[in-house]
Amino acid sequence: MATNGPIIKVAASSVQAGQKVSAKKWSFLVSFALVFLTSYSTLVALDLVPEAPVKVATSLTASAVQAVTTKPELPTKIEIPSIKLSVTVSNPESTDVAVLDRELLKGTVRYPTSSKLGEAGNVIIFGHSSYLPIVNNPAFKAFDGIQDLKPGDRITVTGSDHVYVYAVESVVKADAESDSIPLIVTGSKLTLATCDSFGTKSARFVVTANLVESDLIGA
Repeated sequence: MATNGPIIKVAASSVQAGQKVSAKKWSFLVSFALVFLTSYSTLVALDLVPEAPVKVATSLTASAVQAVTTKPELPTKIEIPSIKLSVTVSNPESTDVAVLDRELLKGTVRYPTSSKLGEAGNVIIFGHSSYLPIVNNPAFKAFDGIQDLKPGDRITVTGSDHVYVYAVESVVKADAESDSIPLIVTGSKLTLATCDSFGTKSARFVVTANLVESDLIGA
């Protein structure tokens, strides 16, 4: 039995040591909890505790998606399948009549102060129309046939990065004395107008259309 004495003493010492470690562990945890609670209360009082992140909705409206995924672009081409129309668009910076009339000899022209693709407002594009049997410059027939468009017909306008699709809203023959196409409108619109010259008032056809979708080129 005597031989068991050292073993019992070692075991007892181990238990006592374990009890001391356990006591110190709980003492440390209690102290840590007190320090944490005190610090957290101080931060709350000073309004320094960050708020929980707000969950962002993943469902966006079509207009919101467009607003966050596109930037204003200049139009480069117009295509209207229903009347087999495909023409280029130039974007002069000057509103000088002589400059604009020269650009009309190349194709259609976006009026410089009108909206760009991808932003709210009215994108206004002018083009010549002519029904003479022989015309040397095809630009004089750029907007031939737009008066035959019907509500709902699609107009595709190509920008630098996106293709924008508009649905025709109305087609009217403008009064020869009327020279007003609004620059500021609700939503995103496209206006196509036939034009003899930017410097004269003349009877013309005006097509208005509403943006219905936009997609990345090649998507």
